[in-house]
Amino acid sequence: MSGLMLNIICDPSQGGKSDKSKGKHKRFLGKRRFLERKGYLKDKLNNKQNEKNNKRKRKNQWHAQSNGEYQSKPGAIFPQFTTTLPDKTNEPSCSSQTLCQKPTSSVSSTGCTSQGKQTHRVVPGTVGPLKYLAIDCEMVGTGPKGSISELARCSIVSYNGDVIYDKFIKPMNFVTDFRTRWSGIRKQDLRNATPFYQAQKEIVKIMTGKVVVGHAIHNDFKALKYFHPACQTRDTSRIPLLNQKAGLPQYETASLKRLTKAFFNKDIQTGKGGHSSVEDAKATMELYKLVEEEWEQTLVFNPVC
Repeated sequence: MSGLMLNIICDPSQGGKSDKSKGKHKRFLGKRRFLERKGYLKDKLNNKQNEKNNKRKRKNQWHAQSNGEYQSKPGAIFPQFTTTLPDKTNEPSCSSQTLCQKPTSSVSSTGCTSQGKQTHRVVPGTVGPLKYLAIDCEMVGTGPKGSISELARCSIVSYNGDVIYDKFIKPMNFVTDFRTRWSGIRKQDLRNATPFYQAQKEIVKIMTGKVVVGHAIHNDFKALKYFHPACQTRDTSRIPLLNQKAGLPQYETASLKRLTKAFFNKDIQTGKGGHSSVEDAKATMELYKLVEEEWEQTLVFNPVC
């Protein structure tokens, strides 16, 4: 019988593990055990687990919100300060015979329902001049090339045009553009100016519970970092009735300067000295008075809040 010869191939590339690859695997396991003892791998695993939990939590909140079960915190929507509705304690109640006696309309001009219940939808026309204020603010630029607007002056006048508040206000950030040509603010005006948050508290205290009149007033509230109820806000830049009386397109946003010239034949915001916030606030109040009765009557039947 012829002899049988077997050739056994031990080349690692043809199968099996060489001593070299086994050594690498042992070193890998050793490093892994070392990292586990130090806690590095544990932290990494915890971070991944936390990330998964956060994703799951956000997904659950989204489903709850879509079903109307989840409500976000008010502080996440509105700025730091909000106002309350006007104090009605000293005003005529709906129980008197002079109010709420017309059952034909659901809401009377004094803000009362036909059932004799008082509503806060609109500010009553009987609140009187003491409840009305006009505001105007001047801003300067901060940040790169003065691209960020910050409050530098605020003026508030009464219904009769008396100055209630007029102060220079120090912005929170370094001023890079005083915008003097428009704002009228100069560097020396802000040296001893009132700090922003102090001025904010003073202004909010004055406006709380009042009807505030302004021209493009959303810019003033934005600079103040403040939210005022819509039913207590009157923006003279958004009154089609004013434009109509001035002979301008009904829904055009006319400037305060243009409206003042059209109605009173008076020039404001002229010269290189910049705007005067007191002058602008007074002009805004005078414009409001021109359409006050008609405007307030419109708001009674078309409440904004």
